[in-house]
Amino acid sequence: MKTSTNKVLPGLLIAGSLGGVGAIMVGLLSLAPKVDDGSGPGPQPQGSTVQIQNAGAYDLPPTVGPGGKNVPLMPARLDAPPPAAAAPIVPPIPPAKTKTKRATPTRIKIPAIKVNAPIGPVTVDIQGALDTPPLGKPNRTGWYRFSPVPGELGPAIINGHVSTKRGSAVFYRLHELAKGNQIYVYRSDGKVTRFTVSGVEQASKNSFPTARVYGNTSNAQLRLITCGGVYNKTTHSFSDNIIVYATLSKKKG
Repeated sequence: MKTSTNKVLPGLLIAGSLGGVGAIMVGLLSLAPKVDDGSGPGPQPQGSTVQIQNAGAYDLPPTVGPGGKNVPLMPARLDAPPPAAAAPIVPPIPPAKTKTKRATPTRIKIPAIKVNAPIGPVTVDIQGALDTPPLGKPNRTGWYRFSPVPGELGPAIINGHVSTKRGSAVFYRLHELAKGNQIYVYRSDGKVTRFTVSGVEQASKNSFPTARVYGNTSNAQLRLITCGGVYNKTTHSFSDNIIVYATLSKKKG
């Protein structure tokens, strides 16, 4: 099967990460980049802390929840699939025929939480953790450049800081998103993609849902990732990740 993810597979393997393609075994998804926050000890997003005493599959919901402001976020079972689309799905954008013409995402807008931010590429560090945008640019988001271009087949990955030492950052309110909210991603080829949120969860970094986030999909999807939970002043790290799942529902250009 020819997909944009297939075309970047050599890059994924070189980077020590894997986005999931075709009939690749789920076990190989353990090679997907680990998610690190890189955040400073800024303010924590209000109402997003979830203490997870046991992340075993039998103690968690079988589906990702719809999210919403002031709604406690919980992780789903690790074997749960991505949440079902909340709006009619449109076909993905065909990738460029040559790699040199590959589009890149340039800007993301999320009206519900007043996000209007530039997007830059990120990759993985030497430990295999997904890089984040520079701390000196708290309003910038990062597109994992070995994931699909937003709008093309597969799960495109965009992350951003929840806070820095200066205060709140671009995804500070990400935990407020709910099923049905819209996300717009602008591309360098002039195309504008609209994704509709299908679910939101908060998962412990010790039990990150790798297959659900990076696994192969039959349509164009988007994953937004930031930090949440408890901030550890010693390790300068949050305990959890906030993950937003969305599906392509409109495209133009």
